[in-house]
Amino acid sequence: MRIRFLNFLHIFFAFLFFLSCTSQEDQVVTISTDFGEIEIVLFDQTPKHKANFLKLAQEKFYDSTAFHRVINGFMIQGGDINTKNGSPVETWGQGNPDYTLPLEVSPNLMHVRGALAAARKPDSVNPNKESNGSQFYIVQNPNGEHRLNMEYTVFGQVLKGMEVVDSIAQQPVNEYARPLKDIRMKMKVSTLPKSEITAKYGYIYPKD
Repeated sequence: MRIRFLNFLHIFFAFLFFLSCTSQEDQVVTISTDFGEIEIVLFDQTPKHKANFLKLAQEKFYDSTAFHRVINGFMIQGGDINTKNGSPVETWGQGNPDYTLPLEVSPNLMHVRGALAAARKPDSVNPNKESNGSQFYIVQNPNGEHRLNMEYTVFGQVLKGMEVVDSIAQQPVNEYARPLKDIRMKMKVSTLPKSEITAKYGYIYPKD
């Protein structure tokens, strides 16, 4: 009995140690484009969106997809699977991984410049404001887009590379806000100590 109890304690404390280690680490997602790299941190306050984005990035879902909607002074949008699978350009913006995500909002998660948010269909066909399973946008407006607060899920923030976002936003587009020249991306996920992320990028984690 004593041996079993000691084994339980060993497993229990090992589990606690694992949790303490993982809670001290976080992921940085790097989006690579021909214009440079955009480095992003994802929010723990939006766990479903964070886990989904990391999963898709690690599975290379986003690699070779394009930023299909670009509006200078507003945002750049990407993540549509249709932009890399040979679908007609007329369908770009309509693709998804065949699921949606529930709205995850908080008054503290706002559409500031550099915010990473989930795209979705309009309220008229999507009253619960569920997010597209893969499409995202990055706010480029220097003043933010606060009219969208609490309406769309903000689940991350650009740590470095807003000049890249600005360069993409300034590219020539057609009447549908689609860049005249494809702007494709690749993603990489790096796991770092939170202390290193703070030191490297100046990002301050919210207190629990």
